[in-house]
Amino acid sequence: MTTAILSALPEEQSSLVEHLSHAQRVMHAGRAFWLGELQEHPVVLALSGIGKVAAATTATALIERFSVARIIFTGVAGGLGDGVNVGDVVVAQDYLQHDMDASPLFPRWEVPGYAHSRFACDAAVVHLYEQDGEPMNVGRKTRTISAPLRRLLTARDKGCRFPGCCNKRYIDFHHIKHWANGGETKPSNLVSLCRFHHRAVHEGGMKVQILNDGALRFIRADGDDIDNIAPGCSQPPGDPSQVPKGSPPSAWKGDRMDYGLAIDVLLQKSKGAKSVPAGTSDLAQDRGQD
Repeated sequence: MTTAILSALPEEQSSLVEHLSHAQRVMHAGRAFWLGELQEHPVVLALSGIGKVAAATTATALIERFSVARIIFTGVAGGLGDGVNVGDVVVAQDYLQHDMDASPLFPRWEVPGYAHSRFACDAAVVHLYEQDGEPMNVGRKTRTISAPLRRLLTARDKGCRFPGCCNKRYIDFHHIKHWANGGETKPSNLVSLCRFHHRAVHEGGMKVQILNDGALRFIRADGDDIDNIAPGCSQPPGDPSQVPKGSPPSAWKGDRMDYGLAIDVLLQKSKGAKSVPAGTSDLAQDRGQD
């Protein structure tokens, strides 16, 4: 299992190259890569240069050409944090792209398509549990939901678990205790949420709690609880016939709003609207104001 160590500046990489055993320099995609061992572990040292694009293209080359299992970014950085002094070594638990801003389509810092702004870093220790030979608990190794675990959660939750939500499409799997805060990737720490409610939990201040009996409690940002079960419905309803009579039906499937289409419709309606002077009714205009 090869580990890549990515640096932006030569000064950040030079000491690593000096301690590299069985060093071999390889040129690929216009960059120099150093292959060898550190502490008897196979590594690839890469120098990307400054900038996010340079780092991204170098990371792609490490995965495509050298098939690395993990990438560690190391180097000198500036930052603000309580208890952090100049010269301290900081090991990150999660990361946020501070200059990411796709508003108003998405909240500031949220990466489009992922419904959250913070991304957890990999942990070094993993406990793997299996059920019928398939991994059901990948512990702290990764926050990614495996295919067997995804099938288990889909069968268990049968859709979005937010109280009263009937959505079964566009489902995400949410870590109740965030992975970056020590939460494990296992069924008891995961809940199915549609993308709308997933975003409400991450960016809207909504909280999810697990009660002693395993039930879920959703709490608004103001501290008020949300009823665990919608009146007259099971949780989640799953079948439209379970919705109480008289309740307005919804055709929304959980997908994002098409802002371009909405603006185009508004412009078309605006072009077709009558130009009526202020204080004059449509009826008066139709009668020629007689």
